[in-house]
Amino acid sequence: MRKLLNTLYVTTPEAYLSKDGLNVVVSVKQEEVFRIPAINIEGIVTFGYMGASPGVMKLCNDNGISLTFLSPNGRFISRVQGATKGNVLLRKKQYQLSDDELWSLHVARLMIGGKIQNYRNILKRYIRDYGEDEGINHAVHVLEHAKRDALEAQDKTMLIGYEGIASNAYFEVLPVLILNQKANFPFHGRNRRPPKDAVNAMLSFAYTLIANDISSALETIGLDPYVGFLHTLRPGRTSLALDMMEELRAYLGDRFVLSLINKRQITSKEFLFQGDNGVVMTDKGKKTFISAWQARKREVIVHPYLNERIEIGLLPYVQAMLMARYIRRDIDDYPVFLIR
Repeated sequence: MRKLLNTLYVTTPEAYLSKDGLNVVVSVKQEEVFRIPAINIEGIVTFGYMGASPGVMKLCNDNGISLTFLSPNGRFISRVQGATKGNVLLRKKQYQLSDDELWSLHVARLMIGGKIQNYRNILKRYIRDYGEDEGINHAVHVLEHAKRDALEAQDKTMLIGYEGIASNAYFEVLPVLILNQKANFPFHGRNRRPPKDAVNAMLSFAYTLIANDISSALETIGLDPYVGFLHTLRPGRTSLALDMMEELRAYLGDRFVLSLINKRQITSKEFLFQGDNGVVMTDKGKKTFISAWQARKREVIVHPYLNERIEIGLLPYVQAMLMARYIRRDIDDYPVFLIR
């Protein structure tokens, strides 16, 4: 099994990345503030517009390190990668299957079905831990029907419709799962571009990090993250990464954000309200979020399909590996990740 290495998150907007020998150096206003050997990291995510030197880009390419640029608010800008690696036969098969409407629909149904099931499992866990709730019971009922309908959808338009019904039911009761700091973290449904409240700001931030991790995992396995089976192909859009994120959103993103709030690891003081520009995390908030994110990735679970102990941070890699096996027909079907 692959070893989980660190991802370097650079949250200071004025930071510039450069190379010194085999080290990645972070400088602010031409003064070095941090350095790390390239061998110790598998990815760099930087929030800002100062950029990186060609030298550090080559260092990343030579060591298989992904380099992702986000805006200070966490919006994706670009991702730098070197020469395409991996099995060309695997990618050729992936491209062929992306044009196969029946095969693509089957995989898309599995991913959306898994997403809805994970929504349901999160709500069922709340009932187990805290007792019955009329609103949550109703949402669970809606999700059960939406999952059955999604798995039987005759086309992607119908599938997306059932996914929308499920998401609306789930996010409508999500505020019930906020047990502490309710007044400071109001939530009235999912919104973005820009997020209108702190909960949505954190969800969007988490989803961006998840998509980046999945893109890196797909590249490592040898799949093309830009050619998916559910999301529309579009220049610059990592469609396969977005596809595979569906089954992991609730577990990696939603539960993490709820935990931050309920454990009081983050407070409303770590967000800025900017009127029409929405809500953004402060630098302190980003550091708090990312520190907890890194700790979460090191936690160990038993993968429900492999029945092996893995670090949570390896989930994107494991699912990418299973997708490659399915594309090669080494396994009979794609085993989506389901929360136990």
